[in-house]
Amino acid sequence: MRPGTESQMMLGELNPCGGGDSIPLMQNRLLVGRRSRCDITLRFKNVSSHHCELELKNGYWHIRDLGSSNGIKVNGMRVDTKCLMPGDQVMIARHTFTIEYMIESDAPPPEDESPFAMSLMEKAGLETSRVRESGSQREARSRRSSVSQEDDFLMEWLSDD
Repeated sequence: MRPGTESQMMLGELNPCGGGDSIPLMQNRLLVGRRSRCDITLRFKNVSSHHCELELKNGYWHIRDLGSSNGIKVNGMRVDTKCLMPGDQVMIARHTFTIEYMIESDAPPPEDESPFAMSLMEKAGLETSRVRESGSQREARSRRSSVSQEDDFLMEWLSDD
């Protein structure tokens, strides 16, 4: 625990599976990684310098991968972002923790974002959301960040059914 944090309220904790000291969750947003500047420092070679972020939103903890090399898993499933329930197993690189906290909200947990809600090109920031109707494909293409005509041709060819 950092000096001066004794008076803060603990918002939950990460308990290492297989033993070890629990990690108190003392802020609404926590950066997890290998760097000493991170809120939660995991000094392992397979943990990225800025691996993931934990955030308490509307009474529920959420985890978000920050483009790490070895990813994150929740209950054995690799995820980019996920709402965490008390007792979920969180794997950061190859280090597994159980998250424990009290739900402080009457609201139901938010639905997880569908992995198919966005195309890979959109996730990479190479295009904005596409409209599926053939007449508006030109409008969707014009909204994309500048790409060559060859790329436009390939994208159109890939989106044909």
